[in-house]
Amino acid sequence: MYKFGKITIICVGSLKEDYLRGAQAEFLKRLGPYGRLTVLELPAENCPQKEGAKILKALASNSYKIALSLDGQAPNSEKFAKTLRNLAINGHSHLEFIIGGSLGLDPRISNICSFSLSLSGLTFTHQLARIILLEQIYRACRILNNQPYHK
Repeated sequence: MYKFGKITIICVGSLKEDYLRGAQAEFLKRLGPYGRLTVLELPAENCPQKEGAKILKALASNSYKIALSLDGQAPNSEKFAKTLRNLAINGHSHLEFIIGGSLGLDPRISNICSFSLSLSGLTFTHQLARIILLEQIYRACRILNNQPYHK
């Protein structure tokens, strides 16, 4: 069975709406059997560099860092699942996904990330992007374990 070691989603800002908090709680519950996933919320600032400084302090030294970016690769769900599997096979037991604030991600963060991921060519709120990312991680786990849900 495919399981990830640890995934941390580091995000600027908090979920303000109950329906988004409920969706996050549901996906965290569903992901429980596949590994340890945590969401770390950092306070939003009006300056990407200030947010970047907070993100830098929160990052683990030994993680594989993935920035969410409009300019990143936009794989389909199957390719995303294969990427997660290949990272695990290559010894990356701790993944950190980084979602910046509404003013964008500090370039210092983008520069230290090993991979840049775009969820879509469409624009989403940062709060909704977090839910979509959680759903895609869950979908990837289901795909990699040949479990129903994907289609």
